[in-house]
Amino acid sequence: KSCQDLSMGMVAAVLCLLALAAALDFGYHHAEELEAYLREVHAAHPALTHLHSIGRSVEGRDLWVLVLGRFPTQHKIGIPEFKYVANMHGDETVGREILLHLIDYLVTSYGRDPNITKLLNNTRIHIMPTMNPDGFEATKNNNVTIQPETRAVMNWIKNETFVLSANLHGGALVASYTFDNGNSGYSRSPDDDVFIHLAKTYSFNHASMYKGTGCDSRQTFPDGITNGYSWYQLEGGMQDYNYVWGQCFEITLELSCCKYPPADQLEKFWTDNKVALVEYIKQVHLGVKGQVTDRNGNPIPNAIVEAQGRSHVCPYRTNAHGEYFLLLLPGKYVINATVPGFKSMLKTVEIPDNTANFNALKQDFSFSEASIRTRPASCPKVPLYQGLERSSAAVKPTLHLLVLMAATLYNCLFFF
Repeated sequence: KSCQDLSMGMVAAVLCLLALAAALDFGYHHAEELEAYLREVHAAHPALTHLHSIGRSVEGRDLWVLVLGRFPTQHKIGIPEFKYVANMHGDETVGREILLHLIDYLVTSYGRDPNITKLLNNTRIHIMPTMNPDGFEATKNNNVTIQPETRAVMNWIKNETFVLSANLHGGALVASYTFDNGNSGYSRSPDDDVFIHLAKTYSFNHASMYKGTGCDSRQTFPDGITNGYSWYQLEGGMQDYNYVWGQCFEITLELSCCKYPPADQLEKFWTDNKVALVEYIKQVHLGVKGQVTDRNGNPIPNAIVEAQGRSHVCPYRTNAHGEYFLLLLPGKYVINATVPGFKSMLKTVEIPDNTANFNALKQDFSFSEASIRTRPASCPKVPLYQGLERSSAAVKPTLHLLVLMAATLYNCLFFF
């Protein structure tokens, strides 16, 4: 019996050592270490995660994405898609590491923390720790467009039904929101109120971003947020591309004044951002969602579904399952569903704040005469967005002129 006890004790000690060896440390993880960690997480949590590469970098490195959720391998009707992307610029490194720690936190909290469990059961979360692995390995910023990475991300956005996203950067401390491009001091989108809410959700759940002090006395950001164009003009930015062509609300998170801080500061960066990262994901459940079907219950793809007064440059359309997702703040709205060639359907909805329940308001549309064979809604190749009107339950309509350069958006020049 004593020998058996000794053997069991040795096994327990070995397992303990293995667990410690597999624990994620607060240091920088290069390509091989990052890949090894993601593979370890997937092996340990195969039912909760899905690991795949969306493409390769110029130097042949995989662009890894770890998907987390109750249905990690494929989209499920009614469950929104969320993504975080970091390390777009090779020397902006903090986001890369805190996303690895976010992964660790989510998988270890699932089944133990009720909020994280509900979040993962009702959300499909995609995490790309590095979009520019070559730049990180070179430990310098890559200031040219890297076509394979750019094309891979564009295809990724096209092939998923992303609803909400954030891309993580360094060099400042602020949450920036669309539009980045425009022709006046404040480049307002039709969903400006939602974007302000999203940016504040992050800044006010961050340890200090909400203070708005920036990185020096010359630069301040009230509430820790800024309109992208008001800060500096950028053509071809990723958050504008997501919003205009991907039907995905995205903000840019600048998380550190120093782009490549010493490794011994990474633990504090994780602590400062931990709550904000989770609270921001919850906002994917804002607003209203549903399906557009024909009289037989078959989904109608490419139907246009938008809230009145919030027409987008590229009309927001249903996916292959006839689904739509509209991020809207609590209030009363008229939702307009249109199948080309048929009369639009209007439904008035009262939207509550369902983020705590991880389930947006559901509103379906059924067209008794419509065919499921619909063409994609038209989207201008050169979108001159003039006269964009914005209205909501809380804000009076305003008029804003905006010119977006389609060529730069389609090339998607993310590496500035």
